[in-house]
Order: sequence, then structure tokens, then C-alpha cells
Amino acid sequence: MKVAIIGATSAIAEAAARRFAAEGATIFLAARDQAKLRVVADDLRARGAADVITHTADFAEVAKHDAIVRAAGKVDVVLIAYGTLPDPKAIETDPAAQIAAFELNATSVISMASRFANALEEQRSGTLAVIGSVAGDRGRRSNYVYGAAKAAVHAWCDGARGRLRRKGVAVALIKPGWVSTPMTAHMRRNPLFATADSAGAAVHDAIARKRRVAYVPSWWSLVSLVVRVVPSAILDRLPL
Repeated sequence: MKVAIIGATSAIAEAAARRFAAEGATIFLAARDQAKLRVVADDLRARGAADVITHTADFAEVAKHDAIVRAAGKVDVVLIAYGTLPDPKAIETDPAAQIAAFELNATSVISMASRFANALEEQRSGTLAVIGSVAGDRGRRSNYVYGAAKAAVHAWCDGARGRLRRKGVAVALIKPGWVSTPMTAHMRRNPLFATADSAGAAVHDAIARKRRVAYVPSWWSLVSLVVRVVPSAILDRLPL
């Protein structure tokens, strides 16, 4: 099996990659930081990966996405796992910062996913997995810019799944809740935080089982259901 992981130095992606390495997969890793990428690649080789190929790129540069797909070649699984969590207070009155956050978390991700979707459709096989977030299930005042970007990714995945299923291609949307990673280091920890390792294991499991939508951990589906049904008049007053 060959797996392409885009955003390979993220904590969740790295944890998922370790599971694929233990299965003897060939792994294509793409990330922006070459030094970190080299460390991840060496670790995966030590864990049993048949081969590890690395590719350095800035995913915000959409014009370079085709080159990433070409470098990956024919793959069985694609995991798109990059993004950023902006400080909502710092950007809520800054339109340019909001657009930049949306472009990386939504426009860029959809661009990358679209290109890999076309490649998988052409080969008529494979799984495209995209990491979204429970934040995309409903806009909340604490992180509505990030949530808006994830909502766009969610809608894209839902539509792409319907398009690709007849071509033998599965689309998995993975929605983590709070996970202890460097991206959330500024947030106060609480009992709802999962570890990056457990989240990576859940991502691997969702791909292996060809899940359409997977909340990580699974009980976030219940939390999200409550958030979605709360009347707006009440939600607007809650510190969520």
C-alpha cells in the first residue's frame, strides 16, 4: 500500500503515519519544514515503512499543488492533514487576517483535495481522507473564522463523496474535537482533550474502515449534535 500524507509534520498526521509504517506501507510525506520532515521520515523508516519519500512545499501556494500530486504518483490513500488555528481575538477585527486564515484552511485544502480527487478518479480506486473539525459543524463566536473554513471543507467532502463513489473512490471526512498538539498549545487543557496519538489511531482506523464521517473521539458526535440543535438565540449567549 502507498499512502500520501499532506501536512505530514502535524502531530495527528504523524501519529497516523506510524500506524501505516507498522503495516509496511510506502509513505509519501509532504510538509513545509524540511528539517521536521526529515525527522518524521527517519522515524517511519525505523518503524517498518517499506519506503519513505519526502516533498517540501508551502501549501498556501496553490500553484504548486499539481507538482505535489505528480510527486506522490499513484497512491492508495491520501490524507490531507494541514491547517492552522488562528487566535480568534487577534483576527476578529482584521479582515485581511481572516481571509488569510480562510484561504489556508479552506481554499488551499479544497484545491489540494480536488487535485488528488481527480488523480484517484482517473485510477478508479483509493481513499481520500481530509481532516476537518467539529468547529465546522456550526459557527460559534469563539472561532467562527476557523469554523467557516472547516464548514466549507465539510461541504466539499460531502459533494465529492457522491461524485467519486461510483468511480471506486472513498472520501473520508475526519472531525477531531480538541486534541493536545502544538496547534492548541495556547488553549487551556480540560478533560475533553484527546492525545495526538489516540487521534492518529482514530484517523488510521477511519481510513481502514472507509468511514464516510468520523468524529475523533467518537463521542464528539453527541456533543456536536447538541451544539447543532441549540437555538441561535441561546447559542449567541453561550461562551462557546
